[in-house]
Amino acid sequence: MIDETEFTPEDIEAARILFARPATFIMGAAKIEQLPDPDLPEIAFAGRSNVGKSSLINGLVSMHKLARASNEPGRTREVNFFDLDGRMRLVDLPGYGWAKASKTTVRKFQDLGRDYLRGRVTLKRVYLLIDSRHGLKSVDKEALDALDLAAVSYQIVLTKADKLKKGEGEAVQEATLKAISKRPAAFPVVALTSSEKGLGLPELRAEIMRTTGATID
Repeated sequence: MIDETEFTPEDIEAARILFARPATFIMGAAKIEQLPDPDLPEIAFAGRSNVGKSSLINGLVSMHKLARASNEPGRTREVNFFDLDGRMRLVDLPGYGWAKASKTTVRKFQDLGRDYLRGRVTLKRVYLLIDSRHGLKSVDKEALDALDLAAVSYQIVLTKADKLKKGEGEAVQEATLKAISKRPAAFPVVALTSSEKGLGLPELRAEIMRTTGATID
């Protein structure tokens, strides 16, 4: 089974209400010392440059310009924090797989991401975004290894599903789930999403709400 997680209509509605509340950009941290105090539950988004992280964050909160999308891969070179109504933080980690960045630059921002993963006590889960048109690539394996090493719970989120033909999405889900089945920190559900069409976003909101323990009270 691809997805054993079930959400009631009430779960979906509560998550919709939560993510409709004010979301604001707090800060971008270029050094580990600059991170905000760990006083709220956090969920983080990771993935290759240009995989659609900014679009997914914007889609979850139904805002077009909260996270800055760019056609230039590797633009996100800080850990960016967004506050959701004082109930949780959404964290955009630096992208990886930059073709035009120097090795020194890549190492600097990858180390920043790893430091965040290892030391953030309020981090509840990382959502690792994978382009559904391409599936897991060798460069993604490094990210999976880093997450397993940090012992941080992570879930694969397939993006850009609207670009696939009928039936292809389910096939990629199955293949991805099989590929991560023996990884110790991987959450055994693979989400299929499209920020452009809204596919899978209601369920992902509900999953995030459950994971963080956030409420709408």
